[in-house]
Amino acid sequence: MNRTCLLALSLLAIPAPAHARLSPPEQTIAAVADRDIPADIALLEKLVAQNSGTRNVEGVRKVRDMVAPELATLGFAIRWVPMDAVHRAGHLIATHTGRPGTTRMLLIGHLDTVFEPESPFQTATREGDKLHGPGASDDKGGVVVMIAALRAMQAAGTLKDANVSVVLTGDEEAAGEPVEIARADLVEAARHADVALDFESMVATGGQDYGSIARRSAASYTITATGVSSHSGQIFSPEVGDGAVFELARIITAFREQLPEPDLTFNIGLIAGGATVTLSADEAQMSATGKTNIVPPLAIANGDFRALTQGQIDRVKARMTAIVARHLPHTDAQIVFREGYPPMAPTPGNRALLDRLNAINADLGLAPMPVLDPLKRGAGDISFVANQVDGLVGMGPASRGEHTPEERVDLSSFPRQIKRAAILMTRLSREKARD
Repeated sequence: MNRTCLLALSLLAIPAPAHARLSPPEQTIAAVADRDIPADIALLEKLVAQNSGTRNVEGVRKVRDMVAPELATLGFAIRWVPMDAVHRAGHLIATHTGRPGTTRMLLIGHLDTVFEPESPFQTATREGDKLHGPGASDDKGGVVVMIAALRAMQAAGTLKDANVSVVLTGDEEAAGEPVEIARADLVEAARHADVALDFESMVATGGQDYGSIARRSAASYTITATGVSSHSGQIFSPEVGDGAVFELARIITAFREQLPEPDLTFNIGLIAGGATVTLSADEAQMSATGKTNIVPPLAIANGDFRALTQGQIDRVKARMTAIVARHLPHTDAQIVFREGYPPMAPTPGNRALLDRLNAINADLGLAPMPVLDPLKRGAGDISFVANQVDGLVGMGPASRGEHTPEERVDLSSFPRQIKRAAILMTRLSREKARD
């Protein structure tokens, strides 16, 4: 056997690189994702520099004006839905029509941040492979990953056949009320989708990327306890009883002792008691008056609880209501629940989507993504449509410090997240839509 044949045989024995398992268009996607990172970062810095706190209506609209042309250039039809009725800016909705009968994808993100104009945290600062700034990850980084993935698909020729709807809400961090109006357009978009991909941040810990197939709910409650006002020397007497503060303390203690179960958290975030208690209109402040020698007639506590399934929500609410109803002598109490974000339960369909993503990870030479513990992420917009479509959360970049002045996005995570999203959408776009 000559040297040429031996060389050929030796080359065949060398394992093919992971990218060789990608189709030619998918290889183009990977190359474009790497090539365009400087432009992606420049867009991110531009978005972060514009304050778009949820209640900064004009700021949210300015971010819309930066994002909309990016999607229009890719062939999306753009629509802006004002949300004046719920005192919010509105939602950016973009639609791309591809080949009939194929998978319809709903991409979810948001334009607003938790940092309002009065926040001192306003500027974007590059720190090596990190960008430090308000909304750098949540969710402006996610919006940039979304746009970059669609751009890579266009370059590879796979976007033209894809049926994609994008809904970028303007009030994810503080949804307008009633949510039936604030999320009507998102819910309607889900009615015409087979898959939902949420572009909020990916969780990465210790060098391991995680996939999210569930999000817990987020709801709040107010407990109001009342009692008989009297001189403190008469407390616990048959005529006066225990007073409002002890009644509220009984309830909170019983919550702590009797409610805990897997996937549930509950919290008391604000509390006051005394002769008088005043709760601000936004329910973010309380003030109280009273004296140490007066049995308090009023006590109020505000809290929240988070659960993984609707069944768990119903069960916990029933138990909380029963606890509140067991009154100390001469006291009364009520609990009022306010609905917020529903849960995104971990369904087999969601898990199957993560399996699809992990097949892409294998083809890219990336480690598989284990399922993230839902306790490690908060509520989000995809939960409003989770009962209609299968979905994945965390398609955006890795980050830390979200919702704090320490928010930093990991720029090195952009290429792999762009590739994952673009290749997943490309493969889904070739499949038949659900009936």
